Amino acid sequence: MDIYLLRHGIAEDGRAGEPDSERSLTSEGKKKLRNILRVAAESGVRPSLILSSPYKRALQTADIAAEMLKYDGNLLRTRSLEPSAKPDAAWDEIRVHKDESGILLAGHEPLFSALTAYLLGCPAFQIDFKKGGLVCVEMDGFARAPHGVLKWYLTPKLAG
Repeated sequence: MDIYLLRHGIAEDGRAGEPDSERSLTSEGKKKLRNILRVAAESGVRPSLILSSPYKRALQTADIAAEMLKYDGNLLRTRSLEPSAKPDAAWDEIRVHKDESGILLAGHEPLFSALTAYLLGCPAFQIDFKKGGLVCVEMDGFARAPHGVLKWYLTPKLAG
């Protein structure tokens, strides 16, 4: 199974009195996401399931991914992809859906750089996970401790 980690695009700055979870994507953030996802679609990325953090900017990111990747299923919200979530909780959620051919996760930092390292079985691995960045990790099993292979990482700057 391929697991695609898509960090949300550029979001509005926080506003006094407004919860962080309600921040929306900016028009620039949406544009850069579309560029990344166009390249992904042209490369054959077709997730069979999309999971998203319940935060507004992640849900907007998941919606754009669904549109660009021609995904017609339901978007599943999960708290295991919130910014403060732990990688093992996200892995447990992935394992629930182990029969899928490919899962796209829409979420945040600092979770996604830690989750990438966790999926690779390499806790010291460091990644500068850019807003709108997309990582592909191939999993060949669903043991308690994951051991995936990093297939590629696409940044907004590379996608144009």
